[in-house]
Amino acid sequence: MKIRKLPQKKGQLKIQQMAFMLIAVTLFFVLVGMFFLTIQVSKIRKTAEVLEEKNALLLVTKLANSPEFSCDGSFRTGNCIDADKVMALKNNAKKYEDFWGVSNIQIRKIYPAGIKECNIGNYPNCDIIKIYDGEITEEYSNFVSLCRKESFEGSSYNKCELGRLMVSYG
Repeated sequence: MKIRKLPQKKGQLKIQQMAFMLIAVTLFFVLVGMFFLTIQVSKIRKTAEVLEEKNALLLVTKLANSPEFSCDGSFRTGNCIDADKVMALKNNAKKYEDFWGVSNIQIRKIYPAGIKECNIGNYPNCDIIKIYDGEITEEYSNFVSLCRKESFEGSSYNKCELGRLMVSYG
């Protein structure tokens, strides 16, 4: 009895086909997984940007209501900034440099619009109070009441104007 050898070409071809098919299926799932991960990372980035913007806006509101900025009870307005306090803070801003974690804080009068920066010599006849004057990357702002004490014919009164508190991170 003679043992006859079967040709191995058909078997080898089937094994090669199976190997190529396994590689193709694996590559397909890897590409689908990468596509899915790209979409998920994009969603996470958008969520992070929204959260960062929300935190910055909350910081602006928190600054407006902080004791260093806010008006005392006599003004009775929400988001009120005492301009006299802010001018005193401007002279001592170096002490607060790391306190709020921002690089730039400015308060601008909305009306009348101007570009005159405030200092001790020209206050209150000025338009911009720069507490920190750092690099501006992205700016977040909120409208506030900018109030100060003024006197007229011997009596003092509260003068409030519309302002914008602007904060940016460095």
